[in-house]
Amino acid sequence: MYLFDTNVISEMRKKTAANLGVKQFFQQISKQDARGYISVITVGELRRGVELIRHRGDTAQADKLETWLLVILADYADNILDFTAEESQVWGRLRVPHYENALDKQIAATALIHDLTLVTRNVRDFEGTGVKLLNPFQ
Repeated sequence: MYLFDTNVISEMRKKTAANLGVKQFFQQISKQDARGYISVITVGELRRGVELIRHRGDTAQADKLETWLLVILADYADNILDFTAEESQVWGRLRVPHYENALDKQIAATALIHDLTLVTRNVRDFEGTGVKLLNPFQ
């Protein structure tokens, strides 16, 4: 089972122009009938992206991203993992002594609690957390 980082979900928005390794990864897990999840942290990061574009005045692009985000929320409705007290305990531990990348450490804590492999381009941000990592962009 897999937890998809924000950059992986965003890459799939590119459809045919998406990274070949990412496309192949999704084809492979589909054949295996493997489950994929996203974190509420990813939902927040995606929402922030929409709002940044809207704030910059590009309402047409923001509206397109809004529609895409709604599709993601519907597609993953049963596979969005919350950040609970249990994850927050692990997150607090992961931040000492390395406090950087707070949001990434919340995603790592979620993967650890649920024993998921984290699928991300940014493996360096998660090194030292103990989370299983897979970089499909390679």
